[in-house]
Amino acid sequence: MEYRKLPHGDELISVIGIGTSSIGETNEEEMVATIKEAIDNGINYIDLASGYANTFAAVGKAIKEQRDKVYLQIHFGANFETGEYGWTTDLDKIKESVAWQLKMLDTDYIDFGFIHCIDEEADLNEMIKHGVIDYILDLKNQGIIKHIGLSSHTPRLVNQILDMHMIDMLMFSINPAYDNKYGEYAYGENDERMMMYQRCQKEGVAISVMKAFSGGQLLDAQKSPFKYALTQTQCIQYALDKPAVVTVLPGVRNREDLKTILQYTKATDEQKDYSIIASFKEVEHKEKCVYCKHCHPCPMDLDIALINKYYDLALMGDELAKDHYHHLQKKASDCIQCGHCNHRCPFHVNQMQRMQDILLYFKE
Repeated sequence: MEYRKLPHGDELISVIGIGTSSIGETNEEEMVATIKEAIDNGINYIDLASGYANTFAAVGKAIKEQRDKVYLQIHFGANFETGEYGWTTDLDKIKESVAWQLKMLDTDYIDFGFIHCIDEEADLNEMIKHGVIDYILDLKNQGIIKHIGLSSHTPRLVNQILDMHMIDMLMFSINPAYDNKYGEYAYGENDERMMMYQRCQKEGVAISVMKAFSGGQLLDAQKSPFKYALTQTQCIQYALDKPAVVTVLPGVRNREDLKTILQYTKATDEQKDYSIIASFKEVEHKEKCVYCKHCHPCPMDLDIALINKYYDLALMGDELAKDHYHHLQKKASDCIQCGHCNHRCPFHVNQMQRMQDILLYFKE
């Protein structure tokens, strides 16, 4: 299992996490076994925006005596009083729900406390008006919440909350369909979404990814907007290549689903390669580097994707990205203009010209 460091902390988070939206459809024994098997395989991040109340007791049993091995993502606004998922901005109900969740999980602290499902400005205003955000901040000050997060599908609202400088993690829906305006939650233009990912990277806000498969549609040629079936591994890699992403949270229902997801950890570069999407007429990434590394390996050992990422971030004013670039062993100045990358880039990026531009910008 690969791990990525939380920018605003020391936590090392597994690149594959677990979403629990559907796991409550099975029995408790299977739920406990699935979570334990996930932990045994190195997964340490669990999202608890579950579809069912019974998930919490099962997760609590699974992590008993190994609570320190996992990070829990708990949502302030998710309400389970009916036994199934509901949404509320009522502060008293949120307090009751969170207290109940902690009891079922048998824990007294929250690794990531999330402002839940803010897609409209009215939703944010309701959370503020009812004192929910002040409550979350108070729990953070008490040390009960370690990190504050936000779940949303809307770049505009994400940027509004980023302006408040209070979150360390964003849960956002990332997949090739949504990034190209196809799907129920495909909010924002392609460039707007990428700029939001870059802003998160610049400001040290990590992203945990939901809906990486677009609700399964991308895995089915008949349902996909591209009329082509991608694999789970391709979708996971696509999300992991986006700036600021630290973990992808596929939903699992049982151990069989988990085994399928874990195939990513043993996948070859060829199996992870999602460059096929460059041939889809619906995809708007043409002539834009998406950091997919399909142009690798470089004969001069340049990390072309990383050089491009640091350059794009630096253009946004990210001083840390500039520093990272200057500390690279191989830089744009080492490019010999052989054209190998240009021939391999599925998105038709002129990397030879990019290396020249980057050399001029960084002066090395």
